[in-house]
Parts: sequence; C-alpha cells; structure tokens
Amino acid sequence: MAATVTLDEIVDTSRYPIADSGAPARREAVAAARADLAEDGCTVLREFIRPELHALLGTQGEAMAPHAYYRTERVNAYNIPLDTELPEDHPGRIIFERGNAFVPRDRIPTGALIHRLYTDAAFQRFLADCFGHDRLHEFADPLAGLVLNVVAPGNSHPWHFDTNEFTVSMLTTSPESGGVFEYCPGIRSPHTENLADVHAVLTGTGERLVRRLELRPGDLQLFQGRFSLHRVSPVRGETPRHTAIFAYSDRPGVIGTVERTRQLFGRVLPEHLAAADAVRGDRLLD
Repeated sequence: MAATVTLDEIVDTSRYPIADSGAPARREAVAAARADLAEDGCTVLREFIRPELHALLGTQGEAMAPHAYYRTERVNAYNIPLDTELPEDHPGRIIFERGNAFVPRDRIPTGALIHRLYTDAAFQRFLADCFGHDRLHEFADPLAGLVLNVVAPGNSHPWHFDTNEFTVSMLTTSPESGGVFEYCPGIRSPHTENLADVHAVLTGTGERLVRRLELRPGDLQLFQGRFSLHRVSPVRGETPRHTAIFAYSDRPGVIGTVERTRQLFGRVLPEHLAAADAVRGDRLLD
C-alpha cells in the first residue's frame, strides 16, 4: 500500500469518523472513551482499523521485527538503574527479566500503516479529544515516539510504568496463547507512588488490583500508563506478539532518559544526551 494512503482507507470511518468533528458517531466515541478512561484509565476502540487491512498490519510488522533490539535485561518496574539507593522494602528493588524487544521509530518505514496513522493530524486531534486535552504532541524522542513492540514466544514485557502520561497502542499480530495485557488502573498518582500496592502486585499478593484485557488486531487501545502499572504476560506457542505503540504527550519536547533508552534500544542518540533532564510533569520515579 502506498505512502499516500488516506485516513479513510485505514480507519473504519463509518464507525469512527475521526476527521468530522461534528459527526454524532465521533462525539459518541469520544464520550465513551472519556468515560472509560475516567473509570479505569483504559479504553479500547474495537475494530478501529478496517478488517481488510489486518493482514497487511501483520505483514508489515513481520518485515520490521528483524530491526528490533533483542536483549534480555534485568529491570525494575520503574526502569531506573538497579543500583539506585532505595529502602529495603521498596518495590523498585524487585527485579524482573524483560525479554521483549522494540523496533525504534527510525527503523519504521514512513509508508507503513502505523506511521501514516501516528503522524496524521486528524488522528491526533481525535486522540486529544478522547484524553481531554487541547492538543497532543508527538514524542520528540527520535527512537521512542513510534515503536513496534515484539514479544517472542517464551518472553514477556514485565510490570512497568510508562514515561509518558498516556499511550496509544494497537495489537498488530496476536500470539497463539498468552501475551495478555494486565494492568492496575491508577495505582499511583502525580502526587504519590503508593508503594505498598505496587509492592503487592509485584510480589503476587495484589491480585485484587489487576485487570486483564483481551485485545485483537486492529483494536485501538488508549491507556494512562504513567499512573497504571501494567505488563504483557508470557507469550506461548510459535507466533510472536506485535504491538504498535504511538507515544504522544500534552507537552512538547518529551524525550526518554538515557538509561531507559539504552535498555530499550541498545543505543542512545545526541538528543537523549542533551535531554538528561527530560521534560516531566511530576516528580515520580520514571
């Protein structure tokens, strides 16, 4: 499919007329998304992408996947250095192995469906309305703004918080089993880490706080991942799990930290070194 593909050819605009601000269906979709986000920090717009493009989403992801940075890392839920001085009972001292991989933005073709969607102004306006913001900004990070998350069989994306306040994602390839999205809505806030509940989830005693979500290719997920602890459970079978992650912020200039960038992509760029004091709207651990 050419890079000049229109938004109407990608999105099921009969259900989600995102470019028509006056359409009743758009207003209904925005209202429903806001209600879900207010309730538990997550909403899913089912079959957002036209069904006839689901196979292409998967094929394009397969072509990108070899460009992912594959390396098993020992990490904590905050993605801060493991030698950070923390109290003995701090959840940041609980270590996981992260086996998922990321294809960075500079390895995603501009003609890919996910790139076309990520940079579309009407799509961004629609998302801003859903999140209740005047506008959204693409991540200034040259690697982390748009990525393809690859979870190979036997691997997982362990419990973590996001750098940005909210994330937009889309499953592009489903695994045969496993790979379930699990999250703890609003487990922390801009003002408090709520360490006791985070510790309970990480140690397996906080099951009451965990919700699980079934996702299908073409579904668009809106998620407040900075305040909701979340993970992808281990993938089983022979098929990897691929997810496009569209990173935006309500502030311009957001760039990932050097530590997190090196963990996720195996390299850092001058932009990361220059932004050691990256833009943040809170004082939470990363």
